[in-house]
Amino acid sequence: MAGLFTLRPLNMRPAIKIALLFCALVAFSTPSLVVAGSNDSLRVLFLGDRAGHRPAERFAILQPVLATRGIELVYTQDMNDLNSTNLARFDCLMVYANITQITPDQEKALFDFVSAGGGFAPIHCASFCFQNSSNCVALVGGQFQRHLTGVFKETIINADHPVMKGLTPIESWDETYVHTKHNTNRIVLAERPYRGTNAMTANLGNTSDPGGAEPYTWVREHGKGRVFYTAWGHDQRTWTNTNFQALVESGIRWASANSPTQTKGKK
Repeated sequence: MAGLFTLRPLNMRPAIKIALLFCALVAFSTPSLVVAGSNDSLRVLFLGDRAGHRPAERFAILQPVLATRGIELVYTQDMNDLNSTNLARFDCLMVYANITQITPDQEKALFDFVSAGGGFAPIHCASFCFQNSSNCVALVGGQFQRHLTGVFKETIINADHPVMKGLTPIESWDETYVHTKHNTNRIVLAERPYRGTNAMTANLGNTSDPGGAEPYTWVREHGKGRVFYTAWGHDQRTWTNTNFQALVESGIRWASANSPTQTKGKK
């Protein structure tokens, strides 16, 4: 891949193409954009797909926001971009997709990248990616199991963690993820309350919620690298939420903190 804005494949709907072109123009023209090579600049590979969560549309929302804050997002739908040469050009890999399989070579490139200090930021549906690899599930910290939907407000339980400092709890309509295969080697930062709390909509009272609270945002470490995960992010109602945008930015910065210095600002 070359440059700020690379998309694969190109057979996308016209509306998405227009939105992405607009975002590219905004990124190049925004006066406050931190230039490549700045000590504060970060490069993030955003891995999406063509499935129902519409990653390209979510990218089009987030990319211009983070561009003004010194974080450059580069979009791809090609799993072949998970290779050591390409990942070395980035500080963090962000995944928002429904990709069920990962090859051994791709898995090795991912783990080598994180072990060396690269950041890994799986978002929402990414907790159901790479199901053929128990190692990847453990790296994420848990796996999606089921969900309902509704409006709910998270509870921040670790406000002193660097990711959460200064952030406001998110309240949005979203999918109410329940996870399985929990990796206890993690730090839970925020929870989703279960039925009957925080003014949830009626369908959240379904008995598929076992009571208590569900870990919803967490972090963990692997080698020199860091992992940030949040279950928030089903559609534009959350992606346009400024509190969600702030959470993702903070998570990316924390996850990228140990990135090898030679990747920062490199093209």
